[in-house]
Amino acid sequence: MALKATDELGSRPAVTTTLNPEEQELARKRAEQAAIEGELAERELRSANLRAELGAFEQQYLHFVGSRYAELDELKAGIAERAAREQPSNARAQQVAREAREHAKETKTAAGEKLESSPPAFEASPERKRLYRDVAKRIHPDLTSDRNDRAKRQALMAEANEAYRRGDDARLAKILTEYEWSPEQVQGEGAGAELIRVIRGISQARGRLAEIEAELQELLRSDLYHLKTRVDQAQQDGRDVLKEMIDKVEDQIAQAKRRMEVLAPARG
Repeated sequence: MALKATDELGSRPAVTTTLNPEEQELARKRAEQAAIEGELAERELRSANLRAELGAFEQQYLHFVGSRYAELDELKAGIAERAAREQPSNARAQQVAREAREHAKETKTAAGEKLESSPPAFEASPERKRLYRDVAKRIHPDLTSDRNDRAKRQALMAEANEAYRRGDDARLAKILTEYEWSPEQVQGEGAGAELIRVIRGISQARGRLAEIEAELQELLRSDLYHLKTRVDQAQQDGRDVLKEMIDKVEDQIAQAKRRMEVLAPARG
């Protein structure tokens, strides 16, 4: 392969540069590496976006539905405990009361503290996605074979994921800039060593692609994803599934409250 340069008039070759076989292979591998790194960045973006969307949806679900289930289970535990106190010799009633209280605690813990306002849905701007893609292309830890550099990249990538989730575009841009201009990025090596690094980088990137695909498939099989898909599809059809769930639980809460009212007051 020869690269030719012409003089200003473009009439004749001025310089001819011939790449040796090692340099030609390096050029091909660099092109292959660029392509796979682009694909890896896209997969990382898809994974980060899906995780963020599911995280935001889970918060919404817990806020609107989970908190009501916690209230319902608390009422059920109270009813069971009243029945147990009315029947101190009934071992089954005592067991039911203990199980109901334990379940109520678990539901309350899962629901967490009720937020003062509705949590917002996750939505990333095109600019944020571009920033994240650039970060993943440049600093993903699986794109280096150097142990120290890999550790630094892992820390920065964790920061990038958190910044993406929070919507901190400025931090994403700063992470990329800081890494690009760090002193350890200034290196000077020959074509042979560079070819080995590129080949290893390609292998690492392919390995990470397989990992991401497995992670994505796990997310897509999760109950949370299927629930979100159901809610999203229903919204397109003009239905509000979360509201339907809330109404159903609130009916159960009302029934539980009425039952509490008709029970004899617990004896001290």
